[in-house]
Amino acid sequence: MIERTMLVAAGKKAMVPRLFKRTLQIATAVALTASVLLIVIVGNGFLVGKAPSFRTGWNLWLSFIQRPDILSTMILTAAVAVAFVYWQRNQERKAGGAAR
Repeated sequence: MIERTMLVAAGKKAMVPRLFKRTLQIATAVALTASVLLIVIVGNGFLVGKAPSFRTGWNLWLSFIQRPDILSTMILTAAVAVAFVYWQRNQERKAGGAAR
């Protein structure tokens, strides 16, 4: 049987498979990282470019973010971060249960 867990998004709760929730968390972390990179790259274009434009920064960001090494590094980092957070939480639960 598939383990299910609670997913809370936009104030709504739903029971979803654990793997789906982890995948969604990893995708969210990757999207947030890409958003921060967009802000940095476009902002950099406005600060140092001779003719600053959003389009130039956007095109530079797209060419950067579509590189397979960059994308795989973002996904790997997000997956490791999510796995570590859940592993740490499980360790705290085990230690907390033994201390009582």
